[in-house]
Amino acid sequence: MPELEIKQTPIPGLLVISLDVRSDNRGWFKENWQRQKMVDLGLPDFAPVQNNMSFNNRVGATRGIHAEPWDKLVSLATGRIFGAWVDLRRGDGFGRCFTAEIGPETAVFVPRGVGNAFQTLAEHTAYSYLVNDHWSPAASDSYTFVNLADETLAISWPISLEQAELSEADKQHPRLADVKPMEPKQTLIIGAGGQLGRALTQAIPAAIPVTRATLDLTSPESLAAFDFGSYDIVINTAAYTGVDAAETEEGRREAWAVNVGGVAALVEAARKHRFTLVHISSDYVFDGSQPLHTETEPFSPLGVYGQTKAAGDVLVGSLPAHYLLRTGWVIGDGHNFVRTMASLADRGVNPEVVDDQFGRLTFTDEISRAVLHLLQAKAPYGTYNLSNNGEPMTWAGIARAVFAARGRGTASVKSVTTAEYAAGKSLAPRPRHSLLSLDKIISSGFRPTDAMTELRSYLATLD
Repeated sequence: MPELEIKQTPIPGLLVISLDVRSDNRGWFKENWQRQKMVDLGLPDFAPVQNNMSFNNRVGATRGIHAEPWDKLVSLATGRIFGAWVDLRRGDGFGRCFTAEIGPETAVFVPRGVGNAFQTLAEHTAYSYLVNDHWSPAASDSYTFVNLADETLAISWPISLEQAELSEADKQHPRLADVKPMEPKQTLIIGAGGQLGRALTQAIPAAIPVTRATLDLTSPESLAAFDFGSYDIVINTAAYTGVDAAETEEGRREAWAVNVGGVAALVEAARKHRFTLVHISSDYVFDGSQPLHTETEPFSPLGVYGQTKAAGDVLVGSLPAHYLLRTGWVIGDGHNFVRTMASLADRGVNPEVVDDQFGRLTFTDEISRAVLHLLQAKAPYGTYNLSNNGEPMTWAGIARAVFAARGRGTASVKSVTTAEYAAGKSLAPRPRHSLLSLDKIISSGFRPTDAMTELRSYLATLD
């Protein structure tokens, strides 16, 4: 019996699948699409939603070359074809061609943007294609075509095109030199107005940044009007981060709306449009009782903010294709602890700073670098802790480092306990230990930079 086998072709992403066809005196049987077996062998888990059939009465019926804005698995129910595939995606492979003769024993996975054509070699050929998006008149406007007779492709059709049966539309398709390549799907950055969103926008200049004014994850109308179909990677930095305000009646509702309701809507969009979701989480999903937090530690949030982030993490974790970066003590271009301490030092103020909470700083440039690493390295999907590296410090220790860098004595910073600092204030509970284990992201090939080195560089930008 033939075994299921998947082979690469010269066109990236175009795969030839040898199917297990079982015959007897009655005919044959095959598993034309078997998700688990095929995915295990390397076929993308492309989530098909529509199956189409093309029946061809005569030998020589020729169709194509069409590149659609979705992936598809093509195969035959009966008959035999000569297939031709042309890479019509923008890039170095544009115009690369691959041909093969196939029957019911073979299937071909055709990625988005690769042109597909076939010529029937037997009567009554039934051609099937399983696709991962629903056809619509609007979708057909984004097809890309190239002429079957293009001289530069030099496809050796078994039956000359002069003798073959072609549609008038296929005869009129442009030559390769006049084809506009299909553009790749884009990267979307949600929450681009925040510290991290701005850093990611600088790190990924080709990405499309949006603020809440353009895409409000808490608004059904805003979500319905936004076209997620143009993106294959969505990076979500939008969040309600008012830790103390989240304990109020109004803040609690807003925190749940943004950090849970908004994330739920984004997860639903990711399932529908099959994009990879990158989501930023927080050390506040833990109570801080453990001196070092790993990715597998059970949730134990102390306050409303942490509860909403933990709920969002559960939602994101339900997606097959996701990267969840759990971080804390974030410093970037905007209002933050380091900038505040530098201002106090410059103005001659002697602050009282908490000295019994432990963690590491995480600079937004480091988060941006980690996001790019995970995406480019195609690291296994899942949750990754992230901070800068180095010895754990307290907020007071960091404040003293800032004061020293600004030419002030470290004695200017007075240490207080969390309880002393919170006395008379309406503050949410904080984790005592925010130190995150970096072993998992380091094992993926990422090398976190030293927090104190980055702190000195960051302070230099404030001068």
